[in-house]
Amino acid sequence: MTDLSDDLIARFVSIVGNPYAITDPDEIAPHLVERRDLYQGASPLMLRPGSVDEVSAILTLASETETPIVPQGGNTGLVGAQIPFNGEVILSLSRLDRIRAVDTANDTMTVEAGVVLDTIHKAADEADRLFPLSLGSEGSCQIGGNLSTNAGGTAVLAYGNTRELVLGLEVVLADGRVWNGLRGLRKDNTGYDLKDLFVGAEGTLGVITAAVIKLFPKPRETATAFVAVETPADALTLFATARARAGSQLTACEILPRIGLEFVLRHAEGTRDPMAQPHPWYVLLELSSPLKGAGIEGLMQAVLEAAYEDGIVRDAAVAASFAQSLDFWQIRLLLSEVQRLEGGSIKSDVSVPVGKVPEMLERGIATVREMVPGVRPVPFGHIGDGNLHFNFSQPEDMDREAFMKMWGPVTDVIDDIVMEFGGSISAEHGIGYQKRHLMEHIKQPLELELMRAIKKTLDPKGILNPGKVV
Repeated sequence: MTDLSDDLIARFVSIVGNPYAITDPDEIAPHLVERRDLYQGASPLMLRPGSVDEVSAILTLASETETPIVPQGGNTGLVGAQIPFNGEVILSLSRLDRIRAVDTANDTMTVEAGVVLDTIHKAADEADRLFPLSLGSEGSCQIGGNLSTNAGGTAVLAYGNTRELVLGLEVVLADGRVWNGLRGLRKDNTGYDLKDLFVGAEGTLGVITAAVIKLFPKPRETATAFVAVETPADALTLFATARARAGSQLTACEILPRIGLEFVLRHAEGTRDPMAQPHPWYVLLELSSPLKGAGIEGLMQAVLEAAYEDGIVRDAAVAASFAQSLDFWQIRLLLSEVQRLEGGSIKSDVSVPVGKVPEMLERGIATVREMVPGVRPVPFGHIGDGNLHFNFSQPEDMDREAFMKMWGPVTDVIDDIVMEFGGSISAEHGIGYQKRHLMEHIKQPLELELMRAIKKTLDPKGILNPGKVV
């Protein structure tokens, strides 16, 4: 456990000023737990710098005194990367919340790490542009955390992970030096691309303080359909049909089970079932185009008609308005939250080659049902890129604490199946603290050696987010 002297705390406080140095345990408490209550951290001090210079000064002092630091954004991470487990100083980036520039000629926006994702969406919209990263936590997550975890979301199919959405970074290194890589270039073939070291590093190599992110043309036509299918295999066939007919105009393809929809209808006021009858599985399908007159609605009808003819689709509801489209998406985005209201939930974030999704689901569900009779599988997510949130809610007649003790055994068997298929045990949430112990099993020795060498080079004293990732 880190032991900070009163004198050292005073030195840190002097950097940001008393109003922005939090020592009251009650004020720090919300920053010591993550949203699923899996972890409880400890810290005597949270610093809220208001400038890059202050971040630099904090890390300079931390390096000098070998004080461990845990960077924290909106505290929406799901693998414990943002939690100070051993009394580290919390470095909150929330006050670095300026949008520094919007360049519509270059289709870029320069933002500080503490800007909330929804704020970026609104700023892009005001500029008649789109920033496509979309997450259920977008009202509270911050772009610095999104970058540090290489967040995925519902738009990966068309636009890629966060890594593909960033052109340049500003990063404060462990010793306090500031690397200004805020370049808005699409093409720069001048050696190592350093920004890729920090995207997805979860704050273990440096503290991201600003970024140049890509903007895109806003969709001028969009068609959204809520489609009922019998099996995940049918959902995959529907995806293939949509991709073949719509190409790059297919912008989202999400799968969810009936029980997930029932959870939403039970707990989320104002939601309703898009279908007249229940069905085993659903696909949320979206097509869009930046061109007016692109005939997107007709294209959606053609996709669904072809799927009907092939016997894939049981029923479908096509959004008749923008509001109805939002209602469809609200069902999908609420899936994570409503599971909490059904008791204990064991969660995995995994990916496999797209064609292996149905078999992975079949085997995983059958295996866990044998382990935990009465368990309620709630797998959902991005079937178009092979990434699913393979979740299990507790049996209705089982004690929550007893069920949550099964977290390790359940996630282990899911991970084993995923690895059999050449998949990943973390598709978009990261490694953090929760999955660090698995790195020896999923990475080749040389990969780990290289990762540790990079960590040693950029953070030789091991003060940045210790105990996370590697």
